[in-house]
Amino acid sequence: MHIEPGIVTGAKIALSYATAAGAAAYALKSTLTEIGARGAASLATRGVIGTAAAFSFFQLLPHFPVGVSEVHFILGSTLFLVLGAAPAAIGLALALLLQGLFLAPFDLPQYGMNVTTLLVPLFALRWLAAKIIAPGTRYVDLSYGQALALSTAYQGGVVAWVAFWAFYGQGVAATAAVASFGAAYMMVVLIEPLVDLAVLAGAKSVRDLDRSGLVARRMFHTA
Repeated sequence: MHIEPGIVTGAKIALSYATAAGAAAYALKSTLTEIGARGAASLATRGVIGTAAAFSFFQLLPHFPVGVSEVHFILGSTLFLVLGAAPAAIGLALALLLQGLFLAPFDLPQYGMNVTTLLVPLFALRWLAAKIIAPGTRYVDLSYGQALALSTAYQGGVVAWVAFWAFYGQGVAATAAVASFGAAYMMVVLIEPLVDLAVLAGAKSVRDLDRSGLVARRMFHTA
């Protein structure tokens, strides 16, 4: 997942540092809250799982350049539902950093933009989940409609941020490239809810998973 090099250059790239700092501050707040609720060991374990999963998604699942960025099966809503917001944020941010350090160093100057693009929609997803999922509903009992709404919101947020960076860097000249990128992402929106439901259904069959500390508490418990 990356904004193509050269889309935002010069002094304009400073904005990405500010947005990334804001996302990092919110992630830290969420992390501290999660440590208070579930403990540091559970948070760290889920963060490692999230990093390994996100890195695998970035590298192993189909991905291809379209317009101003790449289309990826990020599975952000899956990470959120299974691990929780803070571990998912840790996983996405670290996986993106590892990718840049070891496999795609040309992406490092865009790290602030890319991490903003992945994390801000994740935090918006947390807010949306609280609105559309009743307090008495476990995540393993979500309907397809709810999974679709969450996936669409996350992927829509990613597309919106990519569009913002493209227009910010290149102005209206980026219109065609942004449109093609957004259209290509529609296939991700169609597939990801099915992945969410398959993973949640599989989790139901894993004995004692709810007491392991390896998944978000809300997967098996009501709010």
